[in-house]
Amino acid sequence: MSLLDPATLLPLIVALALAGALIGFLAGLFGIGGGAISVPVFYEVFQTLGHAPDVAMPMAVGTSLAVIIPTSIQSSRGHFRRGTVDMDVLRLWVMPVLVGVAFGSIIARYAAPQVFQMVFAVVAAVNAAKLLSGGSGWRLRDTLPGKGAMRAYGAGVGLVSALMGIGGGAVSNLIMTLHNVPIHRAVSTSAGVGVLIAIPGTLGYMAAGWGRADLPPDAIGFVSLATFALTIPTSLLTTRFGVALAHHLTRRRLETAFGLFLLAVCLRFLWAVLSPSAP
Repeated sequence: MSLLDPATLLPLIVALALAGALIGFLAGLFGIGGGAISVPVFYEVFQTLGHAPDVAMPMAVGTSLAVIIPTSIQSSRGHFRRGTVDMDVLRLWVMPVLVGVAFGSIIARYAAPQVFQMVFAVVAAVNAAKLLSGGSGWRLRDTLPGKGAMRAYGAGVGLVSALMGIGGGAVSNLIMTLHNVPIHRAVSTSAGVGVLIAIPGTLGYMAAGWGRADLPPDAIGFVSLATFALTIPTSLLTTRFGVALAHHLTRRRLETAFGLFLLAVCLRFLWAVLSPSAP
């Protein structure tokens, strides 16, 4: 991070600690990496530190992916112990997800900040509409498709997630529930998807920003190590509570909570895109 006076630095540290707590809790509750919280928070922090949007946005996404690594591992372990992770889906998606993440990381080097924000808003809006409507009419088929279609889905999840700076939970959850996978199983498996995406995604963003002179001294490419270090402790602390709550909620309550959360995220990023003065 850049050097700031204590009056400015202390609120940023508190904001990152609180963001970490929310990231961990959401990772456990919804099977997502928490990028929907960390990306906007990190973006605000990097802009406060004086970085231009074309640096602040990809660095927010890259750092978010780095934070997702430990939170998604802890979340997926918690769901796995409860027996609700679909390992067949995860094994099938390993290579396609890697390919999608690689392309997303390449695009990240050249895309305008609005591209990231619009991708985020559109995916969140579609998923929120499905969840809040109860899924009525939102079904492509009663079972997951064959291996070819599933591999294509995996590549799409990797690509969109790399652009959004998320662990893929919102996208993979949408795909699985559209194919009649129960919400608890979809959430649990999506936690595992975060592990598949976050590690190569982080490496990709490090490579995409490598050698840029306008990055802070603590950054490796588009990943801020200082921001990572300030966020991780609280995120690891709260993940277990999210896992526990997810398995105590009914299907409908879990769908409604996830839908409201995604709707708020969608509105936040639409405001950022449509308001010229918005961060």
